Amino acid sequence: MKNAEFRAVILAAGKGTRMKSDLPKVLHEIKGKPLLSYVLDVAKGAGAKKIIVIIGHQAQRVREHFADCGCVFVKQEPQLGTGHAVLQAKKELNDYNGLTLIICGDVPLLKPETINNLIKEHVKTDSCLTVLTTIVPDAHGYGRIVKDKKGDIEKIVEQLDATDDEKKISEINTGIYCVNTPFLLSALEKIENKNNKQEYYLTDIVEIARRECCKAHACVTNDYIEVMGINTPDELIRAGKYLK
Repeated sequence: MKNAEFRAVILAAGKGTRMKSDLPKVLHEIKGKPLLSYVLDVAKGAGAKKIIVIIGHQAQRVREHFADCGCVFVKQEPQLGTGHAVLQAKKELNDYNGLTLIICGDVPLLKPETINNLIKEHVKTDSCLTVLTTIVPDAHGYGRIVKDKKGDIEKIVEQLDATDDEKKISEINTGIYCVNTPFLLSALEKIENKNNKQEYYLTDIVEIARRECCKAHACVTNDYIEVMGINTPDELIRAGKYLK
């Protein structure tokens, strides 16, 4: 079965303060190759028709480094959260009725097959939004996947906003989504910043889908290490060992 057509939005605007370095997070290297290179390779390998990279912190440096990658760069300024970041791609997605894949720029171990599985499942389940999720041994710090009795996603709750019961959930959001583009663009306009960080969370599009009676589906991937983002120098070293 041929995969449905999609465009990719890669979130690469973050400063990566926990990396304890002035270098933009996505330019940190594993085996001589920047994190963002790995993610671009995955998006291309999975068949993205167009790749939009959202840049922010030291935007010019990232843009220059990837000048020949064939992507469209869009600047997020100021940086007001993941929902606000994706909204910056609006102009590039406006007249597009296909699927949009949203992916973070710091997941170097991700494989094109995992993206293809996500897209296939999204189409097969006739969902309006599909979140790639995984089960982890320790979910502290991650957004938890709250499901209804049918197994569809009700909401994604961030650590700071989670109740004690929600904190016991071990299925987490990987930050990778497949979304019907027209729904995505309308939902992004409805996100509010009424949370502890006063940011516009992309995760809120799940609750918007539910409100509008659209199906929000969880596609679980088994290898939680493959979908882990790199946030610290230790994680960078660990990912390098895993790649070997």
